[in-house]
Amino acid sequence: MHINDIDLNLLRLFDAVYRARNVSRAAEMLGLTQPAASQGLRRLRALLADPLFMRTGTGVQPTPRAERLADGVRTALGVLEAALNEGETFDPAASNRIFRLHMSDIGEGRFLPELMAHLHLQAPHVRVQTLPLPRDAITEALDHGRIDFALGFLPMVKDTRSTQLLHDRYIVLLRKGHPFLRRRRSGKALLAALSELEFVGTRSHADTLRILQLTDLQDRLRLVTEHFMVLPAIVRATDLAAVMPRNIARNFSQTCAVVEPEFPLSDFTVSLYWSRRFEPDPGLAWLRREIETLFRE
Repeated sequence: MHINDIDLNLLRLFDAVYRARNVSRAAEMLGLTQPAASQGLRRLRALLADPLFMRTGTGVQPTPRAERLADGVRTALGVLEAALNEGETFDPAASNRIFRLHMSDIGEGRFLPELMAHLHLQAPHVRVQTLPLPRDAITEALDHGRIDFALGFLPMVKDTRSTQLLHDRYIVLLRKGHPFLRRRRSGKALLAALSELEFVGTRSHADTLRILQLTDLQDRLRLVTEHFMVLPAIVRATDLAAVMPRNIARNFSQTCAVVEPEFPLSDFTVSLYWSRRFEPDPGLAWLRREIETLFRE
């Protein structure tokens, strides 16, 4: 077939259905009626001689042909958007743009102080909003422009662009003077000795609860909270221990001590994620470079 046979709107429809895995939701994204979206999809199927999407109980799934087309179509649409906006520039010193970021409360504590201090100097009128989302909603939010970037350990975020920022690992945080610290242990002996401790955990960071489960310590969990950043205060005031990232624990080194067992799944990588669709945007390209410069190891 020839490129002249394809309506650009059909490619936009294909990209929307591929990302949403639902024809009705894709129609809403594009401002179309559901019948109009279905008719466009039928035209595209006929042109490409492939079903492209097969119905499932919850929506549609792409065929192998659709999987092969998806990256090329998304890249082509991004290149076209970039060409149409080629004259746009971004002046950080003058901009009052709002940037929206997904990050957890841990991420806010780790990244926002340094980021906001930097923006105060480089882009004093720029505003930042954090919008924590369910992990399975992040990719769609990036592609729809509801958020500009996501920061964190987010291996479930697919079909986006990303770059690694830093490596981290989970440790145990205790108050200074905790009786557990009187004996020095390492390796398997340290891991086994954790059964002497009682723990506080948080629902918003399931990986920490998963580590306690993998090490058969779930029965030692005495308190579960909703938010992560309250844990250091609880640790300082009690004999409870908390599993948390080492980079965060360092902020509490004056009043707390760190123990580093060889946990399963202890090491992880924090990355920055963004949508291919909006990659050419000058303002987003600027902020991406600033974040990489500040935080990439």
